[in-house]
Amino acid sequence: MRQIGKRLFLGGALMVILGSAYADNASVSVKTCDPYQDYSCLDSALGTGFWNRLTNYYKLEMGKDAAPVDPNAPPTRREDFPPAAMTMPPMPFTEWPYGGTTSLGVSLPNAVDSPFMNAISDTAFGQWMIDNHIQAYGWANAGFNFSNASVHGGNAPAAYSYNPNSLALDQIVEYVERIPDMVQKDHNDWGFRASMIYGQDYRYTTSYGVMSGQYLNQNLANGWDAPMLYAEWYTPFVMQGLNIRVGRYISVPDIEAQLAPNNYMYSHSMTYAYDNYTNEGIIASLAVDRNWIIQAGIEGGTDSSLNHSWSTTNNPAPNALFPNKTTRQDPGANPAGTFAVRYTTDDGKTNLQATANGINSGTWGYNNLQWYGLTFYHTFDEHWHISSEVYQEHQNNVPNLNNSYVMTSNNGGPIWTPLTFAYNSPGWASCSNAAALTCTATAKGFVTYLNYQIDPLNNLSLRPEIYWDPQGQRTGTAATYRNLAFGWQHWFSPQIEVRPEIAYYTANKAAFNGNANLGMAPNMKNLTVFSGDIIWHW
Repeated sequence: MRQIGKRLFLGGALMVILGSAYADNASVSVKTCDPYQDYSCLDSALGTGFWNRLTNYYKLEMGKDAAPVDPNAPPTRREDFPPAAMTMPPMPFTEWPYGGTTSLGVSLPNAVDSPFMNAISDTAFGQWMIDNHIQAYGWANAGFNFSNASVHGGNAPAAYSYNPNSLALDQIVEYVERIPDMVQKDHNDWGFRASMIYGQDYRYTTSYGVMSGQYLNQNLANGWDAPMLYAEWYTPFVMQGLNIRVGRYISVPDIEAQLAPNNYMYSHSMTYAYDNYTNEGIIASLAVDRNWIIQAGIEGGTDSSLNHSWSTTNNPAPNALFPNKTTRQDPGANPAGTFAVRYTTDDGKTNLQATANGINSGTWGYNNLQWYGLTFYHTFDEHWHISSEVYQEHQNNVPNLNNSYVMTSNNGGPIWTPLTFAYNSPGWASCSNAAALTCTATAKGFVTYLNYQIDPLNNLSLRPEIYWDPQGQRTGTAATYRNLAFGWQHWFSPQIEVRPEIAYYTANKAAFNGNANLGMAPNMKNLTVFSGDIIWHW
């Protein structure tokens, strides 16, 4: 096409004729070549050129519930491990969820079904990434909600769609990662993940000291965060496999997750929205045998940067709560421990995990939650399964909103003033004893997802929940909350998913349709939210 000669017209005509013939042949090739029947023809079916290959891969998977399978690919899990719990789609996971590690015994390099990686696989750079077991992939997630709230931010403490009657860019996420080969048993391996998120959901993953000024000082509607930046080292020679993760990572417990594709529904339970999000530190995960996994870690508190473990600030007005001339920048950023025990039955249908996360003195800080909980999963048959979680979390020495001395100017301490935290400063507590300067603020949550798989591309979820916040330290209102939500997850392909739902929330006192940042107290006990989103992977 770029050659220029004296016979330009004739050459151009010839190329049109040849191009037409090539297109006809390519059309025949695509029609006669089905990578789901003959995987070896995948590359020819996708064609050449990035956009062409990307588009053709989306077309190839449309209406399918999985990617084409390479018959020569290595086993995807150890034969002596329990079978996969779920299929994705229509579920958001294949293994019963647990954090702190890439799934032991069932993880392979280059295993993510990525249109982007298939689009660049015929280039030198793409092949280099594949040869070195590095993948780059991500997704965009956007949604809407309609509710009976009207105040800006008035859906809160329901999560994540806090702004009523709005459209939202929830998250654009990109991963670059190398997954250790945890199926093989003959060599050590390593991995890493670097992630970046942009959108309104950054405010839920924000860790104090890690790009946190976007939210805590500016309250930006959309912002950036890096919820996972870690390296992993794996050895199969300790029992049935040991993985060690170092860096910033998602906290161990929970059914739900910050990243949209890892959740059944668009909205999140309050149980999830007000507990631990990320840790910075080191955590080891050990497969004792095919049924038991134990995890142990040391972190610098919860949702706080490691440097806050030793950083201090001046205290211009020492008082009974903060008596010294200097004080910790974040008193809750202290070394903390995590421990978890996980059991899976031989058939993979039932799983129980007990976890203690972020355990230290529990001193009131940005988000120094002492988390103790259980998750439970069970498959009834090929259509029905249940996921349940219960926990207790608390912080100690939380300033008392009902004490007149505490409520005087600056008695919250220099670090929690509007000069440092214009938005989302740590919550205080409505203590039962008005004479006490502080008290322990405790919250409890219980949530269940009852799921019915209609077919490989459709699932229905029912989410009943109760959340107790008796001191109001987590939600801002001392109340008991109940939530019942119903959602439908429909996958057009393994890359495109929509999740419409309706949720009803109620509290025993007015807790919705307020905004503390605007000085507006909540004035509604009940909230109904109809919402939905789309997730588009690449």
